[in-house]
Amino acid sequence: MDAQDRNAKEIRIMIVDDFAGMRTILKHTLHLLGYDRIVEARGGQDALMKLKMEPCHLIISDWTMPNMSGLEFLSALKGDPALKLVPFLMITAKSERSNVIEAAHAGVTHYMIKPFSAEALQKKLESILSSVPRAPDSL
Repeated sequence: MDAQDRNAKEIRIMIVDDFAGMRTILKHTLHLLGYDRIVEARGGQDALMKLKMEPCHLIISDWTMPNMSGLEFLSALKGDPALKLVPFLMITAKSERSNVIEAAHAGVTHYMIKPFSAEALQKKLESILSSVPRAPDSL
C-alpha cells in the first residue's frame, strides 16, 4: 500500500444528499477510489447531528435538498467553530456562474457539476486534501 492509498484509508468523508440513490453512487465511487470511511447523511440537519458525534475530514454535499439546502448547511458549518475548517465539496447540477460565485462567497472549498466521472472526483479530492493539514488521528 503506497502513501496515497494509506491516506485514502485514513480519510473519513461525509456524503450529504437527500437522494439515497446519489449517496449510493457517491459511496460506491469513493470505495473504488480507495476511500472506505464513509458517513452518510440525508440532509444538512442530519449531517450537523452526525458531525457532532463523528467528525469527518471532508464533506461532500448536494446543493438542492429540502429543509436545509447545501448552501444553508455550509453556512451552518462556517458558523460553528468546531466545524468551520472542514473542507466542503459542493456537488450540484447548478452550473450557472452566479451559483458558483454564491458558493465561493459562502466558503465552499470546491464545486463540482453533475454528472461527473470518478476521475474528476478523484482530482477534486486530491486537490482538497493536499491543501489542508492532516487531521488528528482521533478522527
